[in-house]
Amino acid sequence: MRVPRPAALLKRAKRAGRYEVHAYWRRRPIVPNTVLYESFSGNGMLDNPEAIFRALLAAPDLAHLKHIWVLSDMRQYASTIAEFAGDDRVSFVKYRSSAYFRALATSNYLVNNATFPADFGKRPGQVYLNTWHGTPLKRMGYDIAGGALDTANIVRNFVSADYLLAANEFMARQMYESAYKMENIYRGLIVEEGYPRIDRQRLNGAEAASARARLEDAGLPLGDREIILYAPTWKGGSFGRPDDDVDELLARVDRLESLIDTDRYVVLLKTHQIVHRLVKDRPELRRMLVPNELPTNVILGVSDMLITDYSSIYFDFLATGRPVLFLTPDIDEYAGYRGLYFEPDEWPGPAVRTVDELAEHVRQIASGEGLPTGIRARYEAAREAFCPFEDGHVSERVIDIVFRGNVDGHRVRRAATDGRPSILLYAGGMRPNGITTSMLNLLDHLDYDRYDVSAFFAKSRNAVHIAKQRELNPNVRQFPRVGGMNGSKVTQLARHLSFRRGQIEQHRTDPKQRMLWDDEWVRCFGDSRFDYVVDFSGYGPYWAMQLLHSPVATRSIWLHNDMLADAEREIRGHKPNKRSLDAVFDLYREYDHLVSVSPALTEINRRNLAKVAGPEKFLSAQNTVNSARILREGAVDLRVMLSDPETGELPAWALDLIEGPKRTTFVSVGRLSPEKNQARLIRAFAAVHAQRADTRLLLIGHGPLVGELEALIAELGLTDAVYLTGLQSNPYAIMAASDCFVLSSNYEGQPMVILEALTLGLPVVTVDFGSAKDALPAGVGLVVPTSDEDLAEGMRAFLAGDVTAGDFDPDEYNRRAMQQFYRAIGVEAPVATRGGGTASDSLGA
Repeated sequence: MRVPRPAALLKRAKRAGRYEVHAYWRRRPIVPNTVLYESFSGNGMLDNPEAIFRALLAAPDLAHLKHIWVLSDMRQYASTIAEFAGDDRVSFVKYRSSAYFRALATSNYLVNNATFPADFGKRPGQVYLNTWHGTPLKRMGYDIAGGALDTANIVRNFVSADYLLAANEFMARQMYESAYKMENIYRGLIVEEGYPRIDRQRLNGAEAASARARLEDAGLPLGDREIILYAPTWKGGSFGRPDDDVDELLARVDRLESLIDTDRYVVLLKTHQIVHRLVKDRPELRRMLVPNELPTNVILGVSDMLITDYSSIYFDFLATGRPVLFLTPDIDEYAGYRGLYFEPDEWPGPAVRTVDELAEHVRQIASGEGLPTGIRARYEAAREAFCPFEDGHVSERVIDIVFRGNVDGHRVRRAATDGRPSILLYAGGMRPNGITTSMLNLLDHLDYDRYDVSAFFAKSRNAVHIAKQRELNPNVRQFPRVGGMNGSKVTQLARHLSFRRGQIEQHRTDPKQRMLWDDEWVRCFGDSRFDYVVDFSGYGPYWAMQLLHSPVATRSIWLHNDMLADAEREIRGHKPNKRSLDAVFDLYREYDHLVSVSPALTEINRRNLAKVAGPEKFLSAQNTVNSARILREGAVDLRVMLSDPETGELPAWALDLIEGPKRTTFVSVGRLSPEKNQARLIRAFAAVHAQRADTRLLLIGHGPLVGELEALIAELGLTDAVYLTGLQSNPYAIMAASDCFVLSSNYEGQPMVILEALTLGLPVVTVDFGSAKDALPAGVGLVVPTSDEDLAEGMRAFLAGDVTAGDFDPDEYNRRAMQQFYRAIGVEAPVATRGGGTASDSLGA
């Protein structure tokens, strides 16, 4: 047994202590009239929260409010703390300290320009304003290819917010409602009143002089020179790990200074928040780097010209009416991997690739010639579109809405909704297995014109799981679960003990445990509501229990197998599913519909589980099949797919399949585990191979029985005829190169591999497990008894030409399967039939 190192144990102890502190304060009352502010995870008193804070301090009728600021480093921001040392209304807490979690749990108002951490779950009585931090030029959220997973904590924060602040209509519609899929789900208010931080750009003479003095005090040699502010965005593949491109930035500033009149102009560098920590200690930047604690918009207010690349800062600067220039040497690469909402020929300033070109525009502006007429027209159009409300009084209007509750006369609205019913589907563990394939296929066949669909799953670091998560249909809103349950360790222990003792009902009967689950729902989904809630996995009691704490909805849970048999299944004397499935069975009575994946399986589960749910709850909905993908991947060149990328060599089994003597190939796909009973298939094949040496068997998959099956193959002398290929990312190309698909399972729900084989035109031979006849369309394939000899006879029947692929129409099959799905989750009420079943039970393939 591996013993944790002392450092790891200390880290765990600290984490446990933090959880306990947070849990304690979450049980305490909300403190009225307290406001918690956080900008960029504590990177200073900055941005919209700062502007709102200062306006609140100046509002006589709100002088009773207490203000708490989050800072990441008390030493770094000592000047900020000192500024308010004499004001007992203002206090500071360090990010992620015990005081931070106390404030997060008990503050009345929460104001953030980014996101609170995964620990955050809004409590009743808290009012959350999320201001975000700019109108986007760069594509955001789901508008970035593969960007959905990176939105996890952002979407979670947005659906928890009471107010989302938008600087303009474009930001509200394109960013909130579209890019982050708030349409139909967000239940708070969108405030389109402009940006409070832009109020800070309107400086009178004294304020401008003060701002310049602060820059001078920071070591920036301004003199009486005009300021050119260079403010590029961050670069890199991850917001949390930006590229350190400071040498490039420094070289550009040096080159620009060499080409312009530096007696008239000084060039200052303003880095992005997340880049600043990488550059702040570079001595060669001291003469140009704007300190992070100085509010960006105040610096914009004293800047005469702005140079940026893809940063949203330029939208703010438009309000000044002063020139914007764009230096974009990497635009082809950047636009390719991130994407932009507007092309350079739409930007309100010239976009150039070199510093020399940039300097020429600076000189033109300095001479009084200004920018070309066409660019000036674009500038005015952009200013009207993106800064229509920037009159210097935005903070006052936002305060009136959020802190006084006055919405009349302000630009406040609900998020757009089109009336589609909403479905939340728990997608399971995202392992590469049949349930995941069925789930992905289902999401590819849902009617998104008719339904608004969200998927829930644990955010994983496993590359295989992430790859599956990235296959989710792009129409689906994703709720990847980040972080863990709040609540005291005592309550968490009680929850675990209840599970181990089989006292599953305590998730709703014990007040503390019920609160634990209700809080977790809010932490994950905020104020979201769903009409239909579906546990498509059906194997995890934790997830099944969580979905039962949704607000009122029609709830369904999937039964992918003979569930009682699955619970009793043994592997080496152990029943791995017993405890978890017994807990799931106890939860069945709380679900509205128990959905098996075939009519025969419905009857099996209805009979076996009669003690936990009434017969009317058991319905069926067959799985769909992704025929387009199967046919596309089935056509892949096997040699290219299977060759070692370094040596070009093929595995022995692939070499035999591609270049060996012509042989009839039987193929089976599935996890190498007891319920799949590949041992029976190998023994049956041995009898066939003894009579027909021109045959081979391929077993695609991996699992706990690989060693036992290898031993059996050797024992039977089949090492040159039976091959274990291992897990394959594309089994369809191997199946397409085979002649007959064979299934030897003890039990199945509705095996996807049969549908996949039929789509590829393969004849199918299967043993008669409980739902086998439902798995095959009428008149297609061959179902045989479960003995070794009967399975061997079925394979011989294929060799004799007596088993054909039949006529399988995947499109018609999918149409009928989707009808079953909609009825099963309650969208269309099932019609009762004699015998206790429903019409959906009798829909055949």
